[in-house]
Order: sequence, then C-alpha cells, then structure tokens
Amino acid sequence: MACSASLSSVSSSSSPIWLKHHHSASGAAALSSCLIRTPSGKPRPRALSVRASAAEFSSVDGATIAAIGGGSVAALAAVLTLTDPDRRRKLQAEEVGGGDKEVVREYFNSTGFQRWKKIYGETDDVNRVQLDIRLGHSKTVENVLKMLKEDGTLQGVTVCDAGCGTGSLSIPLAKEGAVVFASDISAAMVSEAQQQAKEQLGLGTGEGNGTGTGNVMPKFEVKDLESLNGKYDTVVCLDVLIHYPQNKADGMIAHLASLAENRLILSFAPKTFYYNLLKRVGELFPGPSKATRAYLHAEADVERALRKVGWKIRKRGLITTQFYFARLVEAVPA
Repeated sequence: MACSASLSSVSSSSSPIWLKHHHSASGAAALSSCLIRTPSGKPRPRALSVRASAAEFSSVDGATIAAIGGGSVAALAAVLTLTDPDRRRKLQAEEVGGGDKEVVREYFNSTGFQRWKKIYGETDDVNRVQLDIRLGHSKTVENVLKMLKEDGTLQGVTVCDAGCGTGSLSIPLAKEGAVVFASDISAAMVSEAQQQAKEQLGLGTGEGNGTGTGNVMPKFEVKDLESLNGKYDTVVCLDVLIHYPQNKADGMIAHLASLAENRLILSFAPKTFYYNLLKRVGELFPGPSKATRAYLHAEADVERALRKVGWKIRKRGLITTQFYFARLVEAVPA
C-alpha cells in the first residue's frame, strides 16, 4: 500500500496513511488499516487490522499512526479518555529538570541514541518496522538531495544541516562538494556523525580535505536550533519540528529562515484530524522506554509562518512508507 512521493505535486489526501514517526512514543501493538476511495473520490477508512507484533513495536520509538474505521472513531475517542499521555510527559520532564528540550536532549544522548543509531545505520539488527522507517528516512534524504541538485552543482555551496542526527544528510552533501555546517542537540549523535563522516569521506582524524578524495569534513557542533547563527546559502531541517508545538514552531521557522540566504528545506509530520487522533493511539502504548513528545503540523500553518517572514513555498513533497510519513517543503524568499 505504500507509494513514493512526487516532488512536483502531491495530493493532500494520498492513499497511504501510515506513520511511524521517530521521536515519540512506541506502540505495544499497532492498530492499523488503509483508506479506500468512495465514488466521489474521497477517502473512506477500512476496518481495523493488526499489522505488527508487540515485540516489534516495543523496540521502536515513534507515534504509531494508522487510519481507523469510521464506526470506530467514537469508541476510540472514549478509550483515549482513559489515558493521560500529557501527564506522563510532564512527569518525564520533571525527572530531567526541564521541558521538551531537556527531554529531547536526555533521550537522544541515551536510549534514543542507541535506537536511532541502529535505524539510521546499516546493521541487520533491526525488525521490519525499524527497517521500514530506515527506508522512509533514506527516501527523505534522497528527495532533499534531488531538490538541492536541481539548481546545479553543490560544489562550494554552504549548507546548514540543522538537527543532523548521525550525519545521514550531512555526509552525502559533503560528497557532493558542499561546505556543510551540521549541528544536533545530542552530543552522542554528533560524535557518531563525526565518526561516520571520517569513515565515509575517507578522512583522517582532523578536519579538512582527505588525501586524494577532495571531500571536506563537515563542521559538526553540539547545538540546539535556537543557538544556531551565521548565514548559509541553504538551511535544511529534517524531522525536527516534531519537537516543537505550533506556537514555538512559528518562531523556529522564522529563525531558520533568517539563517538562509536562498533556500530553506523543512520536513515535518503532517497534522490532520486522523493523524492527530491516531497519534494519541500511539501514546496509549508508551513501551518500556521513555520517549519524546510528538507535535504534528498542518502544512497551512507552516506556509503561514514562512509567508510571515517573507518566504514562499516553491516545491512540495510527500515521503511515505508503511510506517513513515512526512511532508517536505522547499521555501525561497518571496
């Protein structure tokens, strides 16, 4: 049922409606189904089915989102009243002495780092859900590179990879000749990204050109998005807005745009009625480990935030696999 996104034009109601987003609660089981089309062309949910085992979901972080049968909405809403994920998140924040940012930093320096190092990496020690998320993320990186190269060579182009993780975008950018400034809130992620860059770019222990490779080591730093400064031809921020509620996301989008001279690329988990409701389903099953709060964003809200600071969306994309679902937009000065 999965389909790849087109970068040129994407319907807001494509048939796959599966999401396993990587920065939130894991599911003890997955309630899932798929949308079917009515004669009018509008999507109609099909009955519920179970598509992944508890063991698989207990080892993956993410809000498990699935389409549900129309007759089940009321019953599901009633079930949601029996849990209080917001209270769980509040207690989690109190344990680390702060809010969402502190939770994210703590998580991705510990349990989250170990999980996502596997998913972003090439190890075979992943289950089918984790493997599917790896595929979704790699499609996002592939589509971003395609967007960037459509305007010509990346040789010498300065790119800020905001929220670089283990370097899955930074390293391919460096291979294309871009001058990359990469940062992440997690020191563990940055350390792994540096090590991967040295190995994949054929570099030694120092920064600079590798012997005979022509590659330049990205400059990696441990920074949150709020601390980023400087000016870059292009700023890319993938799958990070999920940590920001909309009121803070507006300010963060404005901040990222202020760093970019010519182009800003964002990916985010889309907010719709079904996705929002079914994100709550995932929160019913937090799994054995702590995870971060997940915020979905309506594309209209992201576009409004960009217009407010004088930017416009030039390209739109949709990346989806069975358990990964993300909107991708490229913005330029209006």
